[in-house]
Parts: sequence; C-alpha cells; structure tokens
Amino acid sequence: MSSSDITEKLETQVARLTDYHGGHIVAGYSDPRKEFSALRSACGLYDLGWRVYVTLSGRDRVRWLNGMITNNIRDLVVGQGVYAFVLNPQGHILGDLYAYNRGDSLLVVTDKAQAEKILGIFKRYIIMDQVEVANISEKLTAIGVTGPTSREVLRRVGLEFPELRPRQLADVTWQQLGLIVVRDDNPVSESYEIFLAPESVNLLWDALVKRGATPSGSEAFELFRIASGIPCYGQDIRERDLPQETEQARALNFTKGCYIGQEIVERIRSRGNVHRKFTGFVLQGDLPAPGAKVQADGKDIGEITSLASLPMPSGELPVALGYVRREIGVPGKEVQVGDIKATVTELPFAEAFKQ
Repeated sequence: MSSSDITEKLETQVARLTDYHGGHIVAGYSDPRKEFSALRSACGLYDLGWRVYVTLSGRDRVRWLNGMITNNIRDLVVGQGVYAFVLNPQGHILGDLYAYNRGDSLLVVTDKAQAEKILGIFKRYIIMDQVEVANISEKLTAIGVTGPTSREVLRRVGLEFPELRPRQLADVTWQQLGLIVVRDDNPVSESYEIFLAPESVNLLWDALVKRGATPSGSEAFELFRIASGIPCYGQDIRERDLPQETEQARALNFTKGCYIGQEIVERIRSRGNVHRKFTGFVLQGDLPAPGAKVQADGKDIGEITSLASLPMPSGELPVALGYVRREIGVPGKEVQVGDIKATVTELPFAEAFKQ
C-alpha cells in the first residue's frame, strides 16, 4: 500500500488489493456492500495511504502559496485548512489539494497520482522566494473514519478532541503518540482524518476495529464518494475543466488577490456563469461506460465521468456523476445516456443517505 503498513499486514489475509489514486491499497476487506453500509449508517474505517504530505517552510511560504492556488492562504488561521485548485494561466485545473496552516509551516496534502506534477509546478515557480518544499510522506500518513457514530468510536478508544469546523485540525496525544485529528468537509456525514506516523497506524487501526469501526476498502470508499457527490481529480475534474464548471465553490476565494489563473476565474464570475456544470444523474438501467455522452433531443449536452450502483436497503440505485449544459441541467430534467434514461439530480444523492 503505502508507508502505513496496512497492506503488508493484510497480504496474508483475505483482502483484495488495488491501485487507487497512485497508491497500492486494499480494495475490500469483506463485502463492499457491508462496508458501504458502515460508511453511511455507522462507522467505516479506511486507509488514506494514497495521499502525499508536503511541508512548505520559509518566510515567504504564505505569500507564495497564496499566489499559487485558488483559495485564501493569507488569512488562514493556525489549525485551519482549505481545499483549493492549482491552475494554469488559462484558468484550467492542473490539480487539487488541501492546505493547512501549522503555524511555522504549511502542510499541503494531495494524492500520489498528482504529486509529481504538483511538486514540479511548485519547484518551477519558486524563483527568488524564501520557500522550502519537503515531501514528508515517509514520516506521515493517515486513516479516516466516516459515519454517524464515527465520533463516538473515536471516543471509545480514548481519542478526545474539541469540536472542529470542517478542515480544522487538533493536535492530540493518544497512548503517548502524537496525532493530528482533522474534521473532514464531506457534506453529508461526520468524518475525521487522523494524521500519524506510519509505524503507529496498526495500533490505532486495531483499536478502532475493536471499538466498532468497520474496515472499508477503496471500492466502498469510492461508492461513498460518488454518493456524496464529491468529484475526483483525474476522473471528474480534468485539465480541460474550469473551476466554476466543477461546482466546487469551496475551492474558490474572490477577495484574496492575485494568483495564477485568477484573471480567467474573475472574468467568468463577473460576466456570468460558464456553459457546463458538474451534477448528478439517477439512471434507469445498467451502468454505461465512463465517458458516455449525455443527450437531449438527440444532441450531445454532456458526459459521464463516474458511475456506481449504490447498494441500498431497497435495492440497487444506479447513479452517475458528470457534466451537462447549464441551461438543461436542472434537477428533474430527463435525459439520455446512450440507450438509458436518466434524470438530472442535485448532489449529494439524498436517497443514498436515508436511514
């Protein structure tokens, strides 16, 4: 898997492995349906070893990163993080990341599939700036818990921390180990990420399982991501896309000042909406292939980027994420995806989270 050691532990057990966002992790520990159910209605536990952790230090780090990404680093208080895009000068999305203010440094988190490109961009734009970039992924990894009982499960193992805002973090001590607890910004479920040293992962993982967390592999995590309506870079967000097309307002700040690609983003905001938007679709039939065209009145009006058949108590719920022309993509609008009928739906998929 990753430096977290979980995959090595499970290679002798019945666990299916896969490549996920550039990391080698467990696809499933048991039945993905059971694991997905835990994520949506109890407490699912998952490996985040496919992430990369980078520190930015030096006196110019705040000013420099603020000029590199779409969200506000300049006014970020210590202990708070934001989601942001990295753009090219034409406003197209080169990658996405989370950035946290750690006081004497900034912590940037992205996935392994993007790491080489993003680190290359960072190094290319550090010219006369006092900024040092260090990849600390061999020293830091993470696991996550999601679901309505996730906070209670963390309490059961003795992990106590204050109420946190989305993407706020807290430094805590657990069994004499230094951990960082981060409140996730998932819009539909209480979720936490625990940053820790790789050699400490198995101890915390086993403790959480004993206290009621259900190990959940990448297949269940992917089902949950799609149900939550969260786009994935490289799949739902591509280099040809513009920030406002993705509907990820959480990644944008319009008062922070200049950054690479800012002129295009501001022009879109001031002149009106873009022509396409990211949205959901409920399908009436078998899942089509990713990239399938969305049509209305025999004309192509969009495309599918992610698909899933969500296992619900009442049966399978076939859904998709993708793009559609803004004037047509209103909730309730019926469209075609190949030979399949589909309905444009707001995100997240509310039906997936009915108890």
